[in-house]
Amino acid sequence: MPWLMKAEPDSRIVKGKDVKFSVDDFEELGTSPWDGVRSHEAKNIMKEKMKLGDKVLFYHSNTKVPGVFAIAEVAKEGYPDYTAWDPSHPYFDPKSSQDNPTWYMVSVKFIRRLSNPVTLSFVKSLIGASAPPKGIEYIGDDGLKAIQSMALVNRGRLSVQPVEEDAYAAIVALGDKGGFVADAKASKKKTSVKRVKDDDSEDEPAPPKKAKAATKEKKTATEKKTATEKEPAPKKTAKESKPVSQGSRRSARQRDSKSELDS
Repeated sequence: MPWLMKAEPDSRIVKGKDVKFSVDDFEELGTSPWDGVRSHEAKNIMKEKMKLGDKVLFYHSNTKVPGVFAIAEVAKEGYPDYTAWDPSHPYFDPKSSQDNPTWYMVSVKFIRRLSNPVTLSFVKSLIGASAPPKGIEYIGDDGLKAIQSMALVNRGRLSVQPVEEDAYAAIVALGDKGGFVADAKASKKKTSVKRVKDDDSEDEPAPPKKAKAATKEKKTATEKKTATEKEPAPKKTAKESKPVSQGSRRSARQRDSKSELDS
């Protein structure tokens, strides 16, 4: 049975030690014990249910862009988490002992990265869809339904989660083939799904300030033209007066335009 396992890719200091574990760290180590899990439900999964060779989705959690970044497999079945006995370890538990261990873990082997990380925001954008969006039709209706029913969506906080075979296959296909980034942004605009911190979509840009300035200049020119039409023609004198320089007026308009552009 496939599983999804979460790790924090960003630095976080606990008891003087950095507990981060990113896809880069995982790839460098190759195989790693999954220590430090202090959820009884997740512990029971590792102790009793995860089997040698089981497939794993490696997930970045508690970060700006959470999502599935790699695939892995179980390299060693459940055994006592010895970090719980170490007083210097960030997740030391004085109630756990070698004779009566409370916490268990598995070892997990890195397989490969996904070319297109499947983000949580994209997975959530599929909620309520009746068919795979354009660009990811290849996951099929079964793949879509399996993703929509994932524990990741319905029980997001669990750090070790079971994954249906169809959901695992669909996530890996998305990670390999892609074709969903633009569609994810469009989907979020059409649904009422609450945005999360990893939301990589961009807000609609504000109208360019240059256009606003140009509109003001046009309006100003129209007002001046109207005012000129209403003003009576000056009386001619014997001596023609010197034309008024437009330099100061042009400079004033330029300053107004620049003020609009800089605001």
